[in-house]
Amino acid sequence: MATNRSNSKLPKGIKPIAPVAQRLMVTWLIWLVYRLLGLPIFISVFNPSSPDIIGGIAWQALWLVPAFILTPWILRGRSPYALLISSMFTLVYLGASGVVLFTRIYGSSWAEITVYLTDFLLLLAINVWLFILLKRLPSMNNVVKQPRR
Repeated sequence: MATNRSNSKLPKGIKPIAPVAQRLMVTWLIWLVYRLLGLPIFISVFNPSSPDIIGGIAWQALWLVPAFILTPWILRGRSPYALLISSMFTLVYLGASGVVLFTRIYGSSWAEITVYLTDFLLLLAINVWLFILLKRLPSMNNVVKQPRR
C-alpha cells in the first residue's frame, strides 16, 4: 500500500494545503486567460454577427480589473482574510457568468453556449477550491496574540 509522504508529517486531522492552493492557482490562471482572450475570440468565431475581437478583449480586461487585483492573493493562497474577500468576488463573477449562460441558452448556438458554459465551470471550480482551501487554513478566530510589552 502506497502512502503519501507529505501527509505522514502532518498531525492527525490536518489536511495539506499546498495541493489545493496549487489547483486553485492553476484554475485561476486558466480562467483569467480564457476570460480575457479565449472568450472574445471564440464568441467572435461562433457568433453569426462576428463581434470585434479587440473590443471584446478590451471589454473583458475592464470587467476583470477586480480579478487582476485579487490575483496576488489567489496565487499566494495563504491569507484567510484575503481568500475570503476573493471568494466573495468570485461568487459575484460566478453569478454573473451564470446569468449570461442562462440568457444565452435561448438564442445562441451550441458552440456559443459551450463557450459560456466553460467560463461558468471554471468559475465554479475556482469557488470550490477556494472553499476547500479556506476550510484547511488555520482558523481566523483562534489566533493567540502576544501581549504588548
